[in-house]
Amino acid sequence: MIIGDRLRALREERKLSQGDIEKRTGLLRCYISRVENGHTVPAIETLEKMARALEIPMYQLFYEGDEPPKLPYLLKRKSSDVNLWGSTGKDARFLNKLCRVLSKTDEDGRKLVMFMVHKMAHR
Repeated sequence: MIIGDRLRALREERKLSQGDIEKRTGLLRCYISRVENGHTVPAIETLEKMARALEIPMYQLFYEGDEPPKLPYLLKRKSSDVNLWGSTGKDARFLNKLCRVLSKTDEDGRKLVMFMVHKMAHR
């Protein structure tokens, strides 16, 4: 599904113009047009504004229907899995720091780190 097509369909279904959405959201009409035509991918905050302007819950932007789809059955964790590494304490702080550093690393750096981890894991 292309979000722009869905936004246009919902807007037209409610008989609103792009100008009406502009007034309700504060977004420029040319930006709304670019989103609807697939030239721009809106941020989550923008989608929230559009959902409010269309007077619908945000989930309806992503699929049709009055209610969210049923969640698939997911296996439940065993009680011994509750304390996974990195979920609490010092390990959680270390994992958080590692994620921040890796997010600032370029693609080549991440590949190098993954290569080193792979080598260490097979020792």
